[in-house]
Amino acid sequence: MSAVLTAKKKPYLPIWQQADWADYANQRDNLPPEQYRLFFHQGYLLITEMGWEGINHATICDLFTIILGFWFSIHSDQIASSLGRCLIEKAPETAGAPDSVLYLGDDYPRWEPGTARKIDLNEWRAPNLVGEISDTTLASDLDEKKKLYATLGIPEYWVIDVRASRVFAFLLGSDGQYQLTETSQTLKKLPIKLLEQTIAKLASDSNISAAQWFNQQILALRDTK
Repeated sequence: MSAVLTAKKKPYLPIWQQADWADYANQRDNLPPEQYRLFFHQGYLLITEMGWEGINHATICDLFTIILGFWFSIHSDQIASSLGRCLIEKAPETAGAPDSVLYLGDDYPRWEPGTARKIDLNEWRAPNLVGEISDTTLASDLDEKKKLYATLGIPEYWVIDVRASRVFAFLLGSDGQYQLTETSQTLKKLPIKLLEQTIAKLASDSNISAAQWFNQQILALRDTK
């Protein structure tokens, strides 16, 4: 199959388009990684522009990074690494670049000079959790991308619906399918409702203030146990 896109043409794809691994690899190797996110699964390719983010997407993306920092400052017995927006690839089948990528344990991917700047799942294990911040991409995040991450064997997947202040959290079942959950497995039974309440704070507060409120809530949860 000839490449569906070339670096000389406008590379933005609003929808998934039929392609093969060679098409995907051509785009991966020629597009500026700081400007585009790539997804490939079951013979379909999606390229999204990320030269700049909207205010809502950027606000919530940073919010969740701060939230993770607060969470692991309290649960300091856990080693964790956040690698959001890094390309995850399992050649020659599946690839994606989630907004959030979380590894638990000290065996998280590390870059070495002379190696590709991506997470190669033929060399590293899958992350414990990935997430997508959905401002204009909710349908795809709950459909194609959910199937993509399930195929990669990622135990937990979050979709943060920016417009509705809702978090869809999924756990991977033994059948290889995601099922909705009300508590996080990766973050020690963290109630998903608390994440939604934190996002709702953005209606009147900054993301840093909302994250500080989240920190107060998890401290209270810890103290009641």
